[in-house]
Amino acid sequence: MTRWVPALAAALVLAAVPAAGQRPQFMLVVHGGAGTILRQDMTPAEDSAYRAELTRAIRVGYDVLRSGGRSVDAVGAVITVLEDSPLFNAGKGAVLTSAGTFELDAAIMDGAALRAGAVAGVKHIRNPIALARLVMDSSPHVLLAGEGAEAFATEHGMALVPQSYFYTERRAGELERLKVKGAKPRTHGTAGAIALDRQGRLAAGTSTGGTANKRPGRIGDTPIIGAGTYADDACAVSATGVGEYFIRNVVAHDICARVRYKGASLEQAAREVVMEELVSQHGDGGVIAMDKQGEITAQFNTEGMLRGWVGPDGRIVVKIYKDE
Repeated sequence: MTRWVPALAAALVLAAVPAAGQRPQFMLVVHGGAGTILRQDMTPAEDSAYRAELTRAIRVGYDVLRSGGRSVDAVGAVITVLEDSPLFNAGKGAVLTSAGTFELDAAIMDGAALRAGAVAGVKHIRNPIALARLVMDSSPHVLLAGEGAEAFATEHGMALVPQSYFYTERRAGELERLKVKGAKPRTHGTAGAIALDRQGRLAAGTSTGGTANKRPGRIGDTPIIGAGTYADDACAVSATGVGEYFIRNVVAHDICARVRYKGASLEQAAREVVMEELVSQHGDGGVIAMDKQGEITAQFNTEGMLRGWVGPDGRIVVKIYKDE
């Protein structure tokens, strides 16, 4: 059942470090979800659109880091772009619940200070990642949910949007197909980013509409710190996939713990968790991960994962399929 592609991880690690023993000035990695993403199912126009949007988001984060900005700011900026795009299962492009509504989750974590903020099940927040950041910066809490999270948003001047803002014909059609017995979603969705800034600070963030046709009230791994999102002073991870498995295995933290306590390399730790632990449980998904040396890896056990990265040289790399 193992579907790991060794060449992928090796290429990512080599791309991150400009010279042996030297940490890059800064580094940014982004994902737009993992799932059944096959070349034959993607039209040339769709392929180009995904690559263009990922490139645009990465460029925004790159500009923050190049100018000396903080990693947590770069992460938030990147995910905001993805949330505003109808292509990704986050914000504007979110999937619908079985009741035909939208319920969004997001989390962000500043690894240097070990601070985190998250929101779950919000229905009227255009950019959930911004609200997660507000929870981190302006409250003593880590996770706020539903109406309480939205009340907190309005108290801090954040405007609410109607549910109709999130509606797209594409997602409505997807829900209808999923209601047909035996139909399965093409992707699990989720948008995420991890970054290392010039000061060596790591950060991670993730945003999602959850699983298409999910039961209202269902919360996945994205806003659960340590499951779908985690960063400390040594490691940062953003995950995408079937959230229940990522919660049970505390995937994001487990990868970082293997690096910190077991002395595993980043690539080894991510591979063991995603390609061995999750595969053995039939848990589909993937992660992007980065360590304090700027080494990066993308591990996924699905047919594809929208992903990309950029370093100090400004060369943006974007990939979609398993064989890239």
